[in-house]
Amino acid sequence: MNIKMVEIDRERSQKLANDLERALVINGDSRDIEMLKEEGIDQTDAFIAVTDNSETNILTCLHATKLGVKRTIALVENIDYIDISQNIGINTIINKKLITASYIARFTMDAEVTSIKCLSGIDAEVLEFVAKPNSLITKKPIQKLDIPEGAIIGGIVRNKSSFIAVGGLQVQENDHVVVFALPRAIHKLDKLFH
Repeated sequence: MNIKMVEIDRERSQKLANDLERALVINGDSRDIEMLKEEGIDQTDAFIAVTDNSETNILTCLHATKLGVKRTIALVENIDYIDISQNIGINTIINKKLITASYIARFTMDAEVTSIKCLSGIDAEVLEFVAKPNSLITKKPIQKLDIPEGAIIGGIVRNKSSFIAVGGLQVQENDHVVVFALPRAIHKLDKLFH
């Protein structure tokens, strides 16, 4: 990968240039459209904006898209801006609060949860559980399980094969089970996988 990093602070850009051998560090302002054009932004596959200012990150991503960048990623700390950012064309949003919440939630459950992703824009999460031996989830086909209201099993990964979760499918031990759930249903899922 060819990485170009734009840093507005001169001292910090010099330190980064010394520390990062495989990146070109440019001392400049990412809001400077002419500078971005000179640096060939139209040939860039991805643009990532991670300043301390959500508005700056959103605006620079929009400029990058307008200048031909295929994928944009913005750090958006103001949760109120997440829906707007996605609706106006920013591909990926990073929000430290949502990432932290997902990480903490993983460790408050008894079942083995390999990942939790908070879905912005809707009040739901995607969880990946590992089916333990003799857990309730492995005892009956999906259609006969008592799945909590507000949760739905979306898919199963078994070894290197994946399956859409249809009613007659039965989860086996060590399967990775992807579940979409509203917050009120998340801890109720514990009993199925524990």
